[in-house]
Amino acid sequence: MAATANGGVQSLQRAFDLLEGLADAGGEASLSELAATSGLPMPTIHRLIRTLVSLGYVRQHPNRRYALGSRLIRLGENAGRQFGTWARPLLAELVDEVGETANLAVLEHDEVVYVAQAPSRHSMRMFTEVGRRLLPHGTGVGKAMLSQMPPNDVRELLKRTGMPAYTPNTFRDPDLLLVHLAEIAARGYALDESEQEIGVRCVAVPVRGTPSPAAISISGPEGRLTDDIVGRVAPIVRRVAEAISDTLRTHTTA
Repeated sequence: MAATANGGVQSLQRAFDLLEGLADAGGEASLSELAATSGLPMPTIHRLIRTLVSLGYVRQHPNRRYALGSRLIRLGENAGRQFGTWARPLLAELVDEVGETANLAVLEHDEVVYVAQAPSRHSMRMFTEVGRRLLPHGTGVGKAMLSQMPPNDVRELLKRTGMPAYTPNTFRDPDLLLVHLAEIAARGYALDESEQEIGVRCVAVPVRGTPSPAAISISGPEGRLTDDIVGRVAPIVRRVAEAISDTLRTHTTA
């Protein structure tokens, strides 16, 4: 069994390279496309793909193209929950500093999934909950994630999901949203201005260095999250997002 320069198993590394290649291609590709992007010989790709298909991590379509398999969903869901476990103490610190509910979300199958939450000290209902799934164009965390993606990838995602309106304030035009995303990238944080729920405002920041797009947010009623408050808390949310990124890096390299 061949070893890599860092002492790893070469065939295992190549198999994961193919899975990541499928993910980078939007979840589906042909063998020739995988060969072009990976640089691996076709017989090697065919052997590895056949093994991944037999294990359920890749599936073959009738047109002979290959896609990510359903068995990866369980791994992703468990990884998301573990990510939430690591992040929860930092979300609690964020709540202590700003006084509003803090959330962590990741992008799965073109949807925003909330994987961790620290509740506000205010006695009021939560605006979202762990496990909830929403489309990214209508949420602060979703827009924060999209702001880190190439515009063409965002357009393709929006074609797949559509842009239904959660409220009258939800973005419905992809061109306008892309302009807005550029502003978010330059500013460093996204705002949800009653776009997912009327009367609710969110400040969201992307978490960098994650295997899939992720973001954290604070959410609360518009009456408390005024412009002055947003200006004060946005740097705090950015700092906690960086701390979560550092925590993830520590766990994955340990």
